Amino acid sequence: MIRSFLFVPGDSEKKLAKAESAGADALILDLEDAVAPERKPAARELVAAYLWSSPRDARRTQLWVRINPLDGGAAHADLEAVVAASPDGVMLPKANGPQDVAALSAQLDAMRADDVRILPVATETPIAPFKLGEYADARLARLYGLTWGAEDLSAALGASTNRDPTTGEWAFTYRMVRSLTLLAAHAAGVAAVETLYADYKDEAGLRAASRTARAEGFSGRLAIHPAQVGAINESFTPSVDEVEHARRVVAAFAAAPSVGTIGLDGKMLDMPHLKQAQRTLALAQAHQERAS
Repeated sequence: MIRSFLFVPGDSEKKLAKAESAGADALILDLEDAVAPERKPAARELVAAYLWSSPRDARRTQLWVRINPLDGGAAHADLEAVVAASPDGVMLPKANGPQDVAALSAQLDAMRADDVRILPVATETPIAPFKLGEYADARLARLYGLTWGAEDLSAALGASTNRDPTTGEWAFTYRMVRSLTLLAAHAAGVAAVETLYADYKDEAGLRAASRTARAEGFSGRLAIHPAQVGAINESFTPSVDEVEHARRVVAAFAAAPSVGTIGLDGKMLDMPHLKQAQRTLALAQAHQERAS
């Protein structure tokens, strides 16, 4: 499971050269919003060269590419430029629903990119939130997960802000689409990826928000600055205390296989607690294997 996706402008040789040193689980080589229209051809060349320089079987960091939306010709040009160099995945912005992921998957099939995954930004258009529940039955083999975004959605709505003016937190519409994305991802059996935290200088706020996101069921989040990666990785990795407690829960149920409820540390635990403990151990094991 990927904890951190770090955006890297596809037209910046300097930032591309330094990107892997940030320690992100995955880089998103950006051909969309981070690149001005006149720079996109140069960005495609740079991103393709970067991918070719890091063969898939030698990568310690996954390399994804954010292409342009499907409703313009730029997306096809993006795919033509980078797919042969074997990105690990493609981020699809402004997806209107699972039909757009299916269309992208068909293009990847035609290009024989058999093992390239797809991560759609699933809430950036006004229609997209109404389609989130459809991912559960769409049978999209390439679908890695679902993530959400507030900036493009607020622009599409003509909103002057996506924040509550009193609390500074997400306004109701954006809290709603965040929750729906989380539910839709789990209904589809894929990863739920939290959106970016815009203030890259606020490490304490990032840590708190990321811990909350993991507690709610998100498995990782997007990063817009290398300085955010360490806090995200730590926040989405089970702590030593969490792992120890999970081991004790699993052991307690294993010692009493014929019962559905047990007592531990003065609390009654049942099957949902066991499943959560098993998930914690699986996450810890996956992150340990990645580190090694």
